[in-house]
Amino acid sequence: MKRPKLKKASKRMTCHKRYKIQKKVREHHRKLRKEAKKRGRKKPRKDPGVPNSAPFKEALLREAELRKQRLEELKQQQKLDRQKEQDKKRRLGTDPVVELCNMEPVKEEFGQCKAKKAKSSKQNPKRLYCQELKKVIEASDVVLEVLDARDPLGCRCPQVEEAIVKGGQKKLVLVLNKSDLVPKENLENWLSYLTKELPTVVFKASTNLKDKGKRIKVKKKAAPFKSEVCVGKEGLWKLLEGFQETYGKAIHVGVIGFPNVGKSSIINSLKQERICNVGVSMGLTRYMQVVPLDKQITIIDSPSFIVSPLNSAIALALRSPASIEVVKPMEAASAILSHADARQVVLKFTVPDFKNSLEFFTSLAQRRGLHQKGGSPNVEGAAKLLWSEWTGASLGYFCHPPTSWTPPHFNESIVTDMKWGFNLEELEKNNAHSIQAIRGPRLASSILFQSSGLTNGVIEEKDIPEELPKQKEWKQEERGDYEDVNTDQECVDEGDGSDMSPEEEACEALPEDCQSDKQSAPSFILDKMTEEEDDAYDFSTDYV
Repeated sequence: MKRPKLKKASKRMTCHKRYKIQKKVREHHRKLRKEAKKRGRKKPRKDPGVPNSAPFKEALLREAELRKQRLEELKQQQKLDRQKEQDKKRRLGTDPVVELCNMEPVKEEFGQCKAKKAKSSKQNPKRLYCQELKKVIEASDVVLEVLDARDPLGCRCPQVEEAIVKGGQKKLVLVLNKSDLVPKENLENWLSYLTKELPTVVFKASTNLKDKGKRIKVKKKAAPFKSEVCVGKEGLWKLLEGFQETYGKAIHVGVIGFPNVGKSSIINSLKQERICNVGVSMGLTRYMQVVPLDKQITIIDSPSFIVSPLNSAIALALRSPASIEVVKPMEAASAILSHADARQVVLKFTVPDFKNSLEFFTSLAQRRGLHQKGGSPNVEGAAKLLWSEWTGASLGYFCHPPTSWTPPHFNESIVTDMKWGFNLEELEKNNAHSIQAIRGPRLASSILFQSSGLTNGVIEEKDIPEELPKQKEWKQEERGDYEDVNTDQECVDEGDGSDMSPEEEACEALPEDCQSDKQSAPSFILDKMTEEEDDAYDFSTDYV
């Protein structure tokens, strides 16, 4: 009988039944041993070889040896041919730029892929990101700047936008991704504000795609707001196809943005397969990747922007990937908490009122069962948990757009030039249809967040300082800690696994001693412990 609130049926059984099964197994093994004993052991017959009395014995042995060598050479050749065929398919899958004729920078990059990977271990990763970003901008005719709909203004980089404007005949389009995490009213306000400057597309990337080569199958009965369904794909497709017809030749579309805004997820949604690596960890994409959508449109994935250290603490906390930046979790989480509405945070995380960030992290650690040795609450673990949830793709919060403000690098002539070649009336209809298809959270259940404005970035390699040895050691430690938290917060972005339950997250965050005790305990004790934990922790109100 299935127990309620569990995915699998219970494996428990009565002692009488278990002992009966064990008895039957012993009898079966005894019967097999008796039969084997009656048959006796048969020794394998050895090859007698060529007898000494056989004529031409040496010639026969030599011929047999040559035949054996030929078979081994044939097997080795077949193995090499298979490896070459696999390498060729892999290159065709990830390096279609060989067939293109107008992308000299991309050809050089993929031609020297092995050399670049060898250098990347020695080279500063920030400088490598800047090099790859410049190549993507130079090779693109249309640049898609992906913005997180929860904080669109904080995801814009004025330095990169200026570089695109100065780059000549390049078009800049804004993509509001993660639109299902903000209320509809707020999404409409941001859309009307951003459309005044640049063409803006409402988008929600699909998060449950199959691996490369396996097409996604959407069920007919699936609701339009399910995570498997992509919203805004048709509008973006028609926008790019219309510009390609106006442009008169094949176009290359670059996808840029800060970490964890969903650049690779948008490409996977357009391609309808998981061709780019995606995940909760920030800064997974490190090299440009060319993906042909059709014969006329080719899309290019890029690494994230490098955040300038002169930004505010909240901008550094939200836009700095832990893989290449030195970020303290306590400082980052405290900065996030100071810009969020305290009353809505209390309701969202179901913790009591707090006076400062330390008191909130203590309450959150006790609520989620994060304890250190001795039973004291793991405050740093709670800070990492808040940080990872806020930068992930599950927590809903929103910012209000400014009343009136225009970037200094956009004047009327530039805005008109950026909108030329696009069918804006059709884009407006598609955006309205996308907003209706998205079921966002209610305004009362979302957290109001105060945006810090535009986030400054670094695009010149000379502006990136050299790292000190102490900073490198510190970065490795911080990166390891952040990846541990991210593994607990894995969500449907991976596409090939199920969501982690809150009980498993709490178990992962428990001290090592507790986990070792659980591993060494018998099965019936584990079952009892699981029931007690289910009674002790109620996580149903913590997750939306």
